[in-house]
Amino acid sequence: MSAEANRKLVTDFWSALYQRDWDRLGGFFTPESQYTDMTTPADEVAIGPEQILARLRLGLERISAYEHDLRLMVAEGEAVVTEHTETWHWHTGEVVTLPFVSVQELRDRSIMRWWDYWDLQTLMNGAPAWWIEHVAQGYS
Repeated sequence: MSAEANRKLVTDFWSALYQRDWDRLGGFFTPESQYTDMTTPADEVAIGPEQILARLRLGLERISAYEHDLRLMVAEGEAVVTEHTETWHWHTGEVVTLPFVSVQELRDRSIMRWWDYWDLQTLMNGAPAWWIEHVAQGYS
């Protein structure tokens, strides 16, 4: 695929993620796809659509709203790098804005590798304790 087609695929992916369209999101991944947050231990990589969606849902389903602010997207070959922020809102009133750099490697119209780079302390300093406890239980 061209760099422009890859950019479009990732733009469509972000759209599905911020709509929390879980069914559509699964279609962006293959059984070999990998996703992780670089703030977690190196061996905590979700593999395949089922694990990736479980990991996303763990963190995102219990926030009441979130916004995406795309700052920059660069596509070259099979890679797309996105600089963006997410502002998370919880029903208990807490709000956190998280800056991200997301690196996605694509193959055959699928996201094969997605690594998110962000600051864990920004999240931990603003998230409610009940949500942190929920996420600490992990996904299955």
